[in-house]
Amino acid sequence: MEILKVASKSNPNSVAGAIAGAIESDGIVETRTIGAGAVNQAVKAIAIARRLLDAGEDKLTVVPGFIDLEIEGEEKTGIRFIINYEE
Repeated sequence: MEILKVASKSNPNSVAGAIAGAIESDGIVETRTIGAGAVNQAVKAIAIARRLLDAGEDKLTVVPGFIDLEIEGEEKTGIRFIINYEE
């Protein structure tokens, strides 16, 4: 499963393309975010990716959850989204 890191300055269209590409190859992808701005960009990207992949059908499932990450020696709590595409 590919892991995509999303920042508050990430372009949602670019992230959506990466999500769609990972979904097409593996059927599942995980995004990781830290902070409200990054969560906002990730949610926008997921919505765009859904439009790219679904063609009007509800086949994309998203499971949000918390994740503990170590960044530069500090423990931080982030939010992850596991995105799965059901054929």
